[in-house]
Amino acid sequence: MAHLEFDGHAKGAVEKVAVEIETLVIAGWTGRDVAALNHHIEELKAIGVEPPSRVPIYYRAAAQMLTQADRIQVLGDDSSGEVEPVLIGAADRLWVTLGADHTDRKVESYGIAVSKQMCAKPVGRTAWRFEEVEPHWDRLMLRSFIREDGRRVLYQEGPLARIRDPRDLILGWRDDKRLPMGTVMFLGTMPAIGKIRPSPRFEMELEDPVLGRKLVHGYDIQALPVVS
Repeated sequence: MAHLEFDGHAKGAVEKVAVEIETLVIAGWTGRDVAALNHHIEELKAIGVEPPSRVPIYYRAAAQMLTQADRIQVLGDDSSGEVEPVLIGAADRLWVTLGADHTDRKVESYGIAVSKQMCAKPVGRTAWRFEEVEPHWDRLMLRSFIREDGRRVLYQEGPLARIRDPRDLILGWRDDKRLPMGTVMFLGTMPAIGKIRPSPRFEMELEDPVLGRKLVHGYDIQALPVVS
Protein backbone atom coordinates (compact mmCIF):
# COMPACT_ATOMS: atom_id res chain seq x y z
CA MET A 1 0.00 0.00 0.00
CA ALA A 2 1.13 3.58 -0.67
CA HIS A 3 -0.04 6.84 0.88
CA LEU A 4 -0.29 9.73 -1.60
CA GLU A 5 -1.01 13.35 -0.77
CA PHE A 6 -1.47 16.04 -3.39
CA ASP A 7 -2.92 19.46 -4.05
CA GLY A 8 -6.10 19.00 -6.05
CA HIS A 9 -6.78 21.95 -8.36
CA ALA A 10 -10.42 22.44 -9.28
CA LYS A 11 -12.10 25.52 -10.79
CA GLY A 12 -9.48 27.87 -9.40
CA ALA A 13 -9.57 26.41 -5.88
CA VAL A 14 -7.08 24.04 -4.24
CA GLU A 15 -7.96 21.21 -1.89
CA LYS A 16 -5.71 18.82 0.00
CA VAL A 17 -6.31 15.23 -1.07
CA ALA A 18 -4.96 12.08 0.59
CA VAL A 19 -5.44 8.60 -0.85
CA GLU A 20 -4.39 5.14 0.29
CA ILE A 21 -3.35 3.25 -2.84
CA GLU A 22 -3.79 -0.51 -2.90
CA THR A 23 -3.59 -1.15 -6.65
CA LEU A 24 -1.06 0.04 -9.23
CA VAL A 25 -1.75 -0.70 -12.89
CA ILE A 26 0.59 0.25 -15.72
CA ALA A 27 -1.13 0.19 -19.10
CA GLY A 28 1.29 -0.59 -21.91
CA TRP A 29 1.18 -0.46 -25.70
CA THR A 30 -1.59 2.14 -25.56
CA GLY A 31 -0.91 4.07 -28.77
CA ARG A 32 -3.91 4.85 -30.99
CA ASP A 33 -1.94 4.42 -34.24
CA VAL A 34 -2.08 0.64 -34.65
CA ALA A 35 0.31 0.56 -37.63
CA ALA A 36 2.96 2.52 -35.73
CA LEU A 37 2.41 0.32 -32.68
CA ASN A 38 2.93 -2.86 -34.68
CA HIS A 39 6.05 -1.38 -36.26
CA HIS A 40 7.46 -0.63 -32.81
CA ILE A 41 6.70 -4.17 -31.66
CA GLU A 42 8.69 -5.52 -34.61
CA GLU A 43 11.58 -3.17 -33.81
CA LEU A 44 11.71 -4.45 -30.24
CA LYS A 45 11.52 -8.07 -31.39
CA ALA A 46 14.61 -7.40 -33.48
CA ILE A 47 16.60 -6.46 -30.36
CA GLY A 48 15.30 -9.35 -28.28
CA VAL A 49 12.30 -7.85 -26.45
CA GLU A 50 9.35 -10.24 -26.48
CA PRO A 51 6.13 -8.80 -27.96
CA PRO A 52 3.12 -8.29 -25.66
CA SER A 53 0.52 -11.02 -25.37
CA ARG A 54 -2.21 -8.44 -26.04
CA VAL A 55 -2.56 -4.77 -27.00
CA PRO A 56 -3.07 -2.83 -24.83
CA ILE A 57 -1.67 -4.85 -21.94
CA TYR A 58 -2.04 -4.17 -18.23
CA TYR A 59 0.99 -4.77 -16.02
CA ARG A 60 0.53 -5.00 -12.27
CA ALA A 61 3.16 -3.53 -9.98
CA ALA A 62 3.45 -3.24 -6.22
CA ALA A 63 1.67 -0.13 -4.94
CA GLN A 64 4.56 0.64 -2.61
CA MET A 65 6.69 1.39 -5.71
CA LEU A 66 4.85 4.72 -5.96
CA THR A 67 6.71 7.73 -4.60
CA GLN A 68 6.37 11.50 -4.52
CA ALA A 69 9.99 12.00 -3.50
CA ASP A 70 12.34 14.23 -5.46
CA ARG A 71 15.04 11.53 -5.60
CA ILE A 72 15.11 7.80 -6.32
CA GLN A 73 17.84 5.17 -6.17
CA VAL A 74 18.33 2.58 -8.91
CA LEU A 75 20.72 -0.30 -9.43
CA GLY A 76 23.33 0.41 -12.10
CA ASP A 77 23.19 2.66 -15.13
CA ASP A 78 20.58 0.88 -17.24
CA SER A 79 17.39 2.64 -16.18
CA SER A 80 15.49 5.59 -17.62
CA GLY A 81 12.23 7.42 -17.09
CA GLU A 82 9.25 7.83 -19.37
CA VAL A 83 6.50 10.33 -18.66
CA GLU A 84 2.85 9.24 -18.52
CA PRO A 85 -0.53 10.73 -17.61
CA VAL A 86 -1.72 9.06 -14.41
CA LEU A 87 -5.24 8.54 -13.06
CA ILE A 88 -5.91 8.33 -9.33
CA GLY A 89 -9.14 6.88 -7.98
CA ALA A 90 -10.09 8.81 -4.82
CA ALA A 91 -13.15 8.54 -2.60
CA ASP A 92 -15.28 11.11 -4.39
CA ARG A 93 -13.80 11.52 -7.86
CA LEU A 94 -11.13 10.75 -10.42
CA TRP A 95 -7.95 12.84 -10.46
CA VAL A 96 -5.25 13.17 -13.13
CA THR A 97 -1.60 13.83 -12.46
CA LEU A 98 1.63 12.81 -14.17
CA GLY A 99 4.21 10.18 -13.38
CA ALA A 100 7.28 8.36 -14.64
CA ASP A 101 7.32 4.64 -15.37
CA HIS A 102 11.02 4.52 -14.50
CA THR A 103 12.27 1.21 -15.91
CA ASP A 104 15.41 -0.91 -15.87
CA ARG A 105 16.07 -1.35 -19.61
CA LYS A 106 18.45 -4.27 -19.18
CA VAL A 107 15.85 -6.25 -17.27
CA GLU A 108 13.15 -5.13 -19.73
CA SER A 109 14.99 -6.93 -22.54
CA TYR A 110 14.16 -10.29 -20.99
CA GLY A 111 11.06 -9.56 -18.90
CA ILE A 112 8.90 -6.44 -19.19
CA ALA A 113 6.65 -7.42 -16.29
CA VAL A 114 9.70 -8.03 -14.08
CA SER A 115 11.24 -4.69 -15.10
CA LYS A 116 8.15 -2.88 -13.82
CA GLN A 117 9.09 -4.01 -10.29
CA MET A 118 12.72 -2.89 -10.46
CA CYS A 119 12.39 0.89 -10.04
CA ALA A 120 10.31 3.34 -8.05
CA LYS A 121 7.44 5.05 -9.89
CA PRO A 122 7.51 8.81 -9.19
CA VAL A 123 4.20 10.71 -9.39
CA GLY A 124 3.37 14.39 -9.02
CA ARG A 125 2.25 16.31 -5.96
CA THR A 126 -0.47 18.25 -7.79
CA ALA A 127 -3.48 17.00 -9.73
CA TRP A 128 -6.54 18.17 -11.67
CA ARG A 129 -10.09 16.95 -11.46
CA PHE A 130 -10.49 14.56 -14.39
CA GLU A 131 -13.92 15.91 -15.30
CA GLU A 132 -12.38 19.35 -15.93
CA VAL A 133 -10.00 18.05 -18.60
CA GLU A 134 -11.93 15.11 -20.06
CA PRO A 135 -13.77 17.26 -22.67
CA HIS A 136 -10.44 18.42 -24.18
CA TRP A 137 -8.26 15.48 -23.10
CA ASP A 138 -6.71 14.98 -26.55
CA ARG A 139 -5.32 18.54 -26.51
CA LEU A 140 -3.28 18.04 -23.33
CA MET A 141 0.47 18.01 -24.06
CA LEU A 142 2.89 15.60 -22.40
CA ARG A 143 6.63 16.35 -22.18
CA SER A 144 9.76 15.19 -20.42
CA PHE A 145 13.29 16.55 -20.13
CA ILE A 146 16.63 14.98 -19.23
CA ARG A 147 20.06 16.35 -18.32
CA GLU A 148 22.86 15.89 -20.85
CA ASP A 149 26.25 17.62 -20.62
CA GLY A 150 24.78 19.98 -18.03
CA ARG A 151 21.91 21.02 -20.32
CA ARG A 152 18.16 20.48 -20.00
CA VAL A 153 17.18 18.53 -23.13
CA LEU A 154 13.67 17.79 -24.45
CA TYR A 155 13.29 13.99 -24.33
CA GLN A 156 9.61 13.31 -25.07
CA GLU A 157 6.74 15.40 -26.39
CA GLY A 158 3.30 14.83 -27.82
CA PRO A 159 -0.46 15.35 -27.40
CA LEU A 160 -2.56 12.85 -25.47
CA ALA A 161 -4.45 12.29 -28.73
CA ARG A 162 -1.71 9.75 -29.48
CA ILE A 163 -2.74 7.62 -26.49
CA ARG A 164 -5.98 5.67 -26.24
CA ASP A 165 -8.91 7.30 -24.49
CA PRO A 166 -8.54 6.91 -20.70
CA ARG A 167 -12.07 5.62 -20.19
CA ASP A 168 -11.43 2.94 -22.83
CA LEU A 169 -8.21 1.95 -21.07
CA ILE A 170 -10.03 1.56 -17.75
CA LEU A 171 -12.75 -0.46 -19.51
CA GLY A 172 -10.16 -2.71 -21.11
CA TRP A 173 -8.72 -3.51 -17.71
CA ARG A 174 -11.86 -4.22 -15.70
CA ASP A 175 -14.96 -4.10 -17.97
CA ASP A 176 -16.04 -0.87 -16.28
CA LYS A 177 -15.17 2.73 -17.18
CA ARG A 178 -14.92 3.71 -13.50
CA LEU A 179 -11.55 3.43 -11.79
CA PRO A 180 -11.93 1.94 -8.29
CA MET A 181 -11.02 3.99 -5.24
CA GLY A 182 -7.44 3.34 -4.14
CA THR A 183 -6.22 2.59 -7.68
CA VAL A 184 -3.52 4.32 -9.70
CA MET A 185 -3.32 3.72 -13.46
CA PHE A 186 -0.46 4.82 -15.71
CA LEU A 187 -1.87 5.37 -19.21
CA GLY A 188 1.07 5.19 -21.63
CA THR A 189 3.85 7.35 -22.97
CA MET A 190 5.46 9.04 -25.99
CA PRO A 191 8.49 7.85 -27.97
CA ALA A 192 11.87 9.16 -26.90
CA ILE A 193 13.40 11.86 -29.09
CA GLY A 194 16.52 10.02 -30.16
CA LYS A 195 17.47 6.79 -28.46
CA ILE A 196 16.25 5.67 -25.03
CA ARG A 197 18.97 6.66 -22.58
CA PRO A 198 19.67 7.22 -18.88
CA SER A 199 19.98 10.61 -17.20
CA PRO A 200 20.88 11.83 -13.70
CA ARG A 201 17.63 13.85 -13.62
CA PHE A 202 14.17 13.44 -15.13
CA GLU A 203 11.63 16.26 -15.37
CA MET A 204 8.10 16.07 -16.73
CA GLU A 205 5.09 18.22 -17.43
CA LEU A 206 1.48 17.93 -18.51
CA GLU A 207 0.20 21.12 -20.15
CA ASP A 208 -3.46 22.12 -20.47
CA PRO A 209 -3.53 24.72 -23.28
CA VAL A 210 -7.30 25.18 -22.94
CA LEU A 211 -7.33 26.18 -19.26
CA GLY A 212 -3.81 27.62 -19.36
CA ARG A 213 -2.04 25.56 -16.68
CA LYS A 214 0.61 22.88 -16.19
CA LEU A 215 1.40 20.00 -13.89
CA VAL A 216 5.15 19.62 -13.32
CA HIS A 217 7.34 17.22 -11.37
CA GLY A 218 10.98 16.17 -11.39
CA TYR A 219 13.36 13.88 -9.57
CA ASP A 220 17.06 13.05 -9.38
CA ILE A 221 18.37 9.54 -10.02
CA GLN A 222 21.18 8.03 -7.96
CA ALA A 223 22.74 4.95 -9.55
CA LEU A 224 23.93 2.40 -6.99
CA PRO A 225 26.90 0.13 -7.80
CA VAL A 226 26.23 -3.35 -9.12
CA VAL A 227 28.15 -5.83 -6.96
CA SER A 228 28.66 -9.42 -8.04
